[in-house]
Amino acid sequence: MSVLPPGSAIPSPFQVFRLVRDPMRFFEGRRRRYGPVFRAPVFRIAWFRPPREVFVATAELAERVYATDAGGGRAGETRRDFMAPAVGEHSLLSLDHEPWQRHRKLLTPPLRARTIAGYRDDIGRIAAQNISQWPVGRPFPLRDRMQEITLEVIMRLVFGITDSERLDRLRPLLHTLADPGGPYTLMLMSAAARDRVLGSRLLRRMPFLPTTRFLAARDAVDELLYEEIARRRAEPQENATDVLSRLLAARDDEGRPMTAQELRDELITMLEAGHETTATGLAWTFERLLRNPQVLGRLRTELDRGQEGYLDAVVKEGLRTRPVVYAAPRLLDAPLELGGYRVPAGWAVGPAIPLIHHDPTAFPEPCAFRPERFLGDGAGAANRSWMPFGGGRRYCVGAQLALLEMRVIIREVLERMDLTAEDPEPERPLIRHVTLVPSRLTTVTARPRAGM
Repeated sequence: MSVLPPGSAIPSPFQVFRLVRDPMRFFEGRRRRYGPVFRAPVFRIAWFRPPREVFVATAELAERVYATDAGGGRAGETRRDFMAPAVGEHSLLSLDHEPWQRHRKLLTPPLRARTIAGYRDDIGRIAAQNISQWPVGRPFPLRDRMQEITLEVIMRLVFGITDSERLDRLRPLLHTLADPGGPYTLMLMSAAARDRVLGSRLLRRMPFLPTTRFLAARDAVDELLYEEIARRRAEPQENATDVLSRLLAARDDEGRPMTAQELRDELITMLEAGHETTATGLAWTFERLLRNPQVLGRLRTELDRGQEGYLDAVVKEGLRTRPVVYAAPRLLDAPLELGGYRVPAGWAVGPAIPLIHHDPTAFPEPCAFRPERFLGDGAGAANRSWMPFGGGRRYCVGAQLALLEMRVIIREVLERMDLTAEDPEPERPLIRHVTLVPSRLTTVTARPRAGM
C-alpha cells in the first residue's frame, strides 16, 4: 500500500485562506469530497517549511493516530517551533519520549480530579468577585470576562501567588504573554532572523517590532516566577495546596526534583494551555445555551435543586459542538496506514476534532445542542468519540482542572445573572492561531437575576 490520502490541488495559500475564513465549512467540505482521511493545506515559505499534514475524521481513525504515542509519533515536535519561545524547551507541549514521560509523571498527581477538587470553593469566589463587576444592561464580550476569571485561577491556584502587589504586576504581563501573536511571529521568521531578534538587546527594545511586547513580558514574568520559585524553596509552606507547591515537593523515579527552569516552563505551559482555551470553552458553552432556551431552562432548574449531573452534560456538549482546539497532530517516525492510505514518515497526522465531534454515526443530529446524549444509556458511546482534550498518552494533563473551572463558573454565572445574546444568530467559529473562537466573542447583555 503506497497511495497517499487525497487532497486538493488548489495552491496551499488559497486553501489556508478558506480554512481561516470558515473552518467548519472547510473541514466539512473536505470530508464530503475526500472521505475520512485527507491531506491538509500547509502554508510554506522558503525558510518556514512545516511537515505536510493529514487529517482523519472518525474516532476509530483518531485512535490509530493516538496509538503512535507508544512509538512512531512525536506530538512535541509538531508544536516546538511555535510554542517553545513562550513555554520554553522543558514543557509537556514541546517534549517527546523519555523527557516527556518524566514530566508527565511529575505533573499528573497535582492535577488529578481528586486533588484539584479542593479548588472548587476558591474558583467560585474568584468567579463571584469578577461577576460582581460586570457591566449591567449593555453588551460586552463574555469571552474577555471568562479570560479574566481563568487567569486569576492560574495565578492563585496554579502559581500560588496571593500577594496583591505581585498579582497586580503579573496580570497585564501574563495577558500579553498568553497572546499567541508573539510566538506565531517568531515561528514565521527564518532561523537567522529569530536568533537576531532573541539575541539583540537593541532589536528587543524596538517598539515597532511585533515581538517586542511579547519578549518584554516574557522577561518580566520570568523574573517574577524565578523569584517565587526561589522564595518557596527557601521557605516551603507545609500545608500549601497550589500546584507550584506540589510540584516543588515532587520527585521523579530517581529522586530528583524539577529544576527552576523546568518549573518555570511547566507553569507557563499551564498558562498557555489552560487560560485562553478554558475561557473560550466557557464562552462557547454560554453561546450555545443562550440559543437553546430549553436546555438553559432545564440546567437552571437542576442547579436550583442542587443537582449538577446535567451541568456536566452541558459542559461536555458545549465542548463537543464547539471544540476549542481543531487538531492534535503527531509527527510520524514511521509510515502509518489509515483507511486504505499510507501516510509517509516525516508527515504529520492528526484528528480533525470538529469533524469527529460532528460525525453523525457517533452523534445523531450532530448540529443539535443536546446534553442528554451524555446521560443515560447512550453516554458511553458519546464519550468514546468525545475528544476536546485530545487522546492517547498525551491526553491533556490539565483536563480535570479545566472541567472543574467550567462547571463552577457556569454555576456561579447562572446563579447571579440573566444573560441575553446581543444577536440571536449563532456566532461562527473563527481560527485564532490554533484555537476556534466565537466570531463575536460571545457578546451578551447581563442583568442581575431576580432576588440577587
